[in-house]
Amino acid sequence: MENLIINKREKRCSKYAKKERKNGRIPGVLYGKEFNNYMFEVGELELNNSIRKHGEHSIIDVIVEGENKKVLIKEVQREPLNNRILHVDFENISLDQKIITEVPLQFIGEGRVSSKGGILQKEKDSLKVECKADVVPQSIEVDLSNFDTGDIFRISDLELGEDLTFIEPLNSVIATVTHNSFALDEKEEEEEIATE
Repeated sequence: MENLIINKREKRCSKYAKKERKNGRIPGVLYGKEFNNYMFEVGELELNNSIRKHGEHSIIDVIVEGENKKVLIKEVQREPLNNRILHVDFENISLDQKIITEVPLQFIGEGRVSSKGGILQKEKDSLKVECKADVVPQSIEVDLSNFDTGDIFRISDLELGEDLTFIEPLNSVIATVTHNSFALDEKEEEEEIATE
């Protein structure tokens, strides 16, 4: 894990936050056992690099007033048009405490689904889990290699270790595979032309 340096933010108004964003600094708040709404700013480039490397809901090391702290990236607010980060929330944690966080889903085998004339419809792109902070996975794999058209993939279909507990109901749908009617129409046309 890399150390991200965060600096205390003195001014709390939105006008100041806008000015800081223009200067490549992102406002944020740090809370947890040791901190009560500690307002800070962090370099936009450094924050983006950390999120790209570790994920948007990961645990990272930050330096706060000269001390190294472990934090969970709790929330990232983004500009809807250009996806730039507007604000970030960090939660101070210890690695042995249980936390609730979102873990992104990684769909494996999407190409196989489309090559068989199916369309993958993703209902979720992340799942809320509870686990100790030191075992938070970077992603949860959804293996589509045995999926056929009409199949439904639910949270209960995921195989995970005993360390993780899902917060959402186990019968929640993650993804479905439906028929690609356009691909079927093209195939039927090709078969008709071949028989003529």
